[in-house]
Order: sequence, then structure tokens, then C-alpha cells
Amino acid sequence: MKFLVDNQLPSALARFLDSRGSDCCHVLDVGLADASDAEIWAYAARTERILISKDEDFLYLAHAADAKVRFVWIRIGNCRKKVLLAVPRASPAPHRTAAICHSQTAPQAAVRGKP
Repeated sequence: MKFLVDNQLPSALARFLDSRGSDCCHVLDVGLADASDAEIWAYAARTERILISKDEDFLYLAHAADAKVRFVWIRIGNCRKKVLLAVPRASPAPHRTAAICHSQTAPQAAVRGKP
């Protein structure tokens, strides 16, 4: 699976997921630091990446009838990286990243988009 982590989340999350076998990058890694939500969404669609963000605006894009991007909406408030990185570990599935991205209910995350 390929992921793209949005600016509202630390690049440490991208490194964490990447170190556990997922192809994951942060918007900073791909030159999208100052990009609009639409540009980030388009990049995720073009590169077939699952977008991970705390930004509720992406939820509206994910609900569009023609949405081609899968979206993981992280729904935790401001927290330390240690707490954030514990979210993928909270899943009981063997491949925790997959559990967060494919289940309809995941610990601390809402998933939207095409299965």
C-alpha cells in the first residue's frame, strides 16, 4: 500500500509507516508543503496513494461521487508524536496499517473512499 501524509501530521508518521513496510511519504517529501487541499488530493489520485490527514476538508472530497482517493481521517486532537504513533499499533490485525486503511471503524481513525 502507498500512503501520503498531509501537513497537519508530522513527517515522523510517514517515517514510522515506511519503516514498517508501507510505501509512505509526507507532503514535504514530494514538494507539496504549500499546496492546496485540491493539489494534494490530485497528487494522491495521480500516484494512487491513500491520503492520511487530520484535515476535515478532505472528508468532503472523499465523499464526492467521483472520489478516486482513499482517505484516512485521523481524529485525535493535538498530541505528542508518541501518542500519534501508537494509533497504528492499537489495531488487533496482524498488518496494522492495512487494518486502519480498510476497516470501516478503526481506532482513532475514520476511513473514507473506495475499498
